[in-house]
Amino acid sequence: MFDNLSDRLTKVLKDLRGHGRLNEDNISEALREVRMALLEADVALPVVKEFIEHVKSKAISQEVMSSLTPGQAVIKIVNDELVQMMGESNVSLNMNTQPPAVILMAGLQGAGKTTTVGKLGRWLKEKQKKKVMTVSCDIYRPAAIEQLRVLASDNQLEFFESTVEQDPVDIARAAIKQASAQFMDVLIVDTAGRLHVDGGMMDEVKSLHSAINPSDTIFVIDSMLGQDAVNSAQAFNTTLPLTGVILTKTDGDARGGAALSVRQVTGKPILFIGTGEKSDELSPFHPDRVASRILGMGDVLSLIEEVEEKADKEKAEKLAKKLKKGKGFTLTDFNDQLDQMKNMGGMGGLLDKLPGAGQIPQAALNQVDDKQMGKLQAIISSMTLDERKRPALINGSRKKRIANGSGTQIQDVNRLLKQFNQMQKMMKKMSKKGGMQKMMRGLGGNLPPGFRP
Repeated sequence: MFDNLSDRLTKVLKDLRGHGRLNEDNISEALREVRMALLEADVALPVVKEFIEHVKSKAISQEVMSSLTPGQAVIKIVNDELVQMMGESNVSLNMNTQPPAVILMAGLQGAGKTTTVGKLGRWLKEKQKKKVMTVSCDIYRPAAIEQLRVLASDNQLEFFESTVEQDPVDIARAAIKQASAQFMDVLIVDTAGRLHVDGGMMDEVKSLHSAINPSDTIFVIDSMLGQDAVNSAQAFNTTLPLTGVILTKTDGDARGGAALSVRQVTGKPILFIGTGEKSDELSPFHPDRVASRILGMGDVLSLIEEVEEKADKEKAEKLAKKLKKGKGFTLTDFNDQLDQMKNMGGMGGLLDKLPGAGQIPQAALNQVDDKQMGKLQAIISSMTLDERKRPALINGSRKKRIANGSGTQIQDVNRLLKQFNQMQKMMKKMSKKGGMQKMMRGLGGNLPPGFRP
């Protein structure tokens, strides 16, 4: 998400930083580029106009012009305005209500509404420790009820049974009654969608809202629709008292226009973004972190949170103790490290959150291929336990067997062994006192392919 916009803005602001002094002309020239970048990202025109006006009025102030680092000052202004545009801070769901807190999910068909119900239920259960029930009021698409039943089962959520013969309002009321009887903390209500906004759908969701008076009414948007997503959000916002928005499919959206426009156009905060197809790929939306990533400054806070959540602490501690005792780093350990990296979104996902990643040469970035990690793991899986512990055993005939077993070439096996040797040396340096600092100084460009940045 935001890849194209990030590339353009990073280049414009880098050029601006290169000027010793700034004047109205070079600021205007830079902002023309920023304007084009935002429009190409499918940001709504009124939002772009307001953004540029705010940045320009602040950038040509005497304080910035006389600054020792005017380029840096303008970058800070752009960053602050991006944060302002997207909503300043993360907004939480309203859980300060008599249980069960009822969350009504609305949106167009195909936006990923039902999938998002499952993801949100899982997030509430795992992160907020809530008891969650889900119910489908989509009586027009029988598969929707079955889909939600499967999602609820997969994510260990309670599911309230409904049928296509029932009335949506009756279903929702009965579900609230059942959720209350079972002492549920949250009830998430899935509603019917259409391929486009129409009167029938709006009347139904409006009457459903009136009947159940939810604590949160969330509009689910397919971020890949760009400006169309914002238009449909506006239409729903005039019909329903929306409390927030969830953007789906952001992993497939390189532009990010919906994320940058929806808050400004509707006045409603973005609560979460869907970052992939898996049920745990739903993240709270933090405008300040997103702005930082757009400007190529990384997102260290999210990276730390991801490491804390997804890294296997037990395995990491075992490896640290093992290295401290002077025991060797094996191919099994190497395989575990690759698993940890995959769990955190692969090298691409990690680089996206690292400050300065936008400055890495394209030739180096081209070597960051997450598919290579799968190939490396296939090769390791084709080895015997003894070979993983003692790679020195792997001679020519063994290499041939390993290559055949993993569907790779002998050159691939040789490459893995070379990378492993380099990793082994690094781990040996890390295990010594002050080894981490020495290792970072000595790395230079010597990391193996796929790990160089």
